Amino acid sequence: MNQKSKHLFRLGLIRLAILSGVSLALIFVASEAFYRLQKESHERAPQQVELLIPSGTAERVSRGETVPSIPEEMVFIVGDVLVVKNEDTVNHQLGPLWIPANSSASLALDNANRYVESCSFQPTQYLGLDVRQATTLGTRLQALIVAGPGTIIFLFIYSLALFPLDKEKKAKPGI
Repeated sequence: MNQKSKHLFRLGLIRLAILSGVSLALIFVASEAFYRLQKESHERAPQQVELLIPSGTAERVSRGETVPSIPEEMVFIVGDVLVVKNEDTVNHQLGPLWIPANSSASLALDNANRYVESCSFQPTQYLGLDVRQATTLGTRLQALIVAGPGTIIFLFIYSLALFPLDKEKKAKPGI
């Protein structure tokens, strides 16, 4: 390798290093901006979530009426604990939980999945439980791993097309 080739190689490595840093910074900023714009209410630490079955629920359900305070579907994150409090005079059931009148029961939600549990306090006899993985900093940093290499290569090749390392003017064809 001659001296000129070594010099061009070093210039290429320097450009690649600079573009790598710039690319990763841009990807991180864009990723965080989009994350914050699209952030949903389930993006939080695991917690205890209470579901209250009010008095008179069994009567309403027997008439085919919904109970306004009980949603048809609930969203959780892995690690949440659903505590069902039954203030009704009738025993109720939610999936594996048996909730006697004036008592409560809890369900640990440890696996991300979309569940449809049978329940006695909905006219449809079903309650949807959507358990999602929490979005962590580690999850968000995966954007750098996924988008980084392609973006770096694209910007490097694009920079070579716009600003060649060898700045010698080439003779125009036909002259």
